[in-house]
Amino acid sequence: MNQKEFAKRRRQLMRMIGKGSIAILPSASIRLRNRDVEYPFRQDSDFMYLTGFSEPDAIAVLVPGRPEGEYILFCREKDKVRETWDGYRAGPDGAIAEYEADDAFPIGDTDDILPGLIESCERVYYTMGTHPEFDSRLIGWVTALRAQSGPGVHTPDEFVAMDHMLHDMRMYKSRAEISAMRKSAKIAVEAHKRAMRVARPDMYEYELEAEFAHEFRRHGVQHSYNPIVGSAANGCVLHYNDNNRQMEDGDLVLIDAGCEVDCYAADITRTFPVSGRFSEPQRQLYEVVLSAHSAALEHIAPGRSWDEFHDAAVREITRGLKDLGILKGRLADLVRKEAYRPFFMHRTGHWLGMDVHDVGDYRVADQWRVLEPGMVLTVEPGIYISEQHRRVKKCYRGIGIRIEDDVLVTRDGCEVLTRNLPVGADEIEALMAEGRHVT
Repeated sequence: MNQKEFAKRRRQLMRMIGKGSIAILPSASIRLRNRDVEYPFRQDSDFMYLTGFSEPDAIAVLVPGRPEGEYILFCREKDKVRETWDGYRAGPDGAIAEYEADDAFPIGDTDDILPGLIESCERVYYTMGTHPEFDSRLIGWVTALRAQSGPGVHTPDEFVAMDHMLHDMRMYKSRAEISAMRKSAKIAVEAHKRAMRVARPDMYEYELEAEFAHEFRRHGVQHSYNPIVGSAANGCVLHYNDNNRQMEDGDLVLIDAGCEVDCYAADITRTFPVSGRFSEPQRQLYEVVLSAHSAALEHIAPGRSWDEFHDAAVREITRGLKDLGILKGRLADLVRKEAYRPFFMHRTGHWLGMDVHDVGDYRVADQWRVLEPGMVLTVEPGIYISEQHRRVKKCYRGIGIRIEDDVLVTRDGCEVLTRNLPVGADEIEALMAEGRHVT
């Protein structure tokens, strides 16, 4: 992503916090998986959003109106030995030349320089609680400054949570962000198609998971979250990710998997028959979820509130469960009493962006948020009938179905970023048949 994009975001945030303020954002740190083996590094989303700097052990500082430069970056120094082992480091000079910092210092100099920057400001903007170790350091600096307070010594009067304004910025996607999300959606769609084409009875869930890993890595991207590949009753476990069951003829498999491009995520779920053909009970439930999915999309547009598309999906799922005899009573009463909850226990969507469950308030002033152009969300109704639901006909038990797409709110409605992935039962069966003809 172009550095001008990050500079624009920094300017916007500095306008919001105003002169006399300082904003401080630490990067993510390297974490050990076991002994000296590290987890794959992924930059903190807020830090990445403002800097584009992908290295660990860094601190971004914004000081609006500072004559010597408003954007300061503390980062690791160049080190030929460590770079031989771990790879390239930008260093302070690279932070200025490549990432457009006005000033840059070695991370080891933070204790000597950052307290002086804080001292000259009235307000400190910071995401308290996100980085507990850094919280302690920041409190220590301010405490030391206050201990020295006296004539000519100034300390900040306020600590202000930066989360709200920064996360509100992140809700409205720019053209560059939408482009990244379209790309991640396109790659994830192809991965789901690949899995549909190769799925066969007797395969293991992890074999389908491997198809996603192959498709993602061949495009140079990573999973945006741990994939869910749940066949048969495993599809009723919302966050299932053991992915180790051998699939059988007659099973449905629910796959929830996505990738990220420039830290922008795709999040897609499809449910399909391992054998390539839905059974009649499976198709009946699938059509109910599909109807809820379609109804939700019809309620996504500027000026609509967040709860409208969820309520539309709930009504369709309740109606469908009633028509199948799984629920009994008047539709309005069933909806009011939330009789659907044992079978549809989550909301119909969430914000999507740099985080899969992205930042941003769902309610504002105790009212559901109104959708606006540039917001991106998921639409993901589902029905989950576990084996424990003994009062439900046996033919429906052990079936979990979810349909999830990524949706951009536009000026005149919405755009389904994942629209190229088949969603209708007949379309899915046709795509799966293609794979069988190839073999």
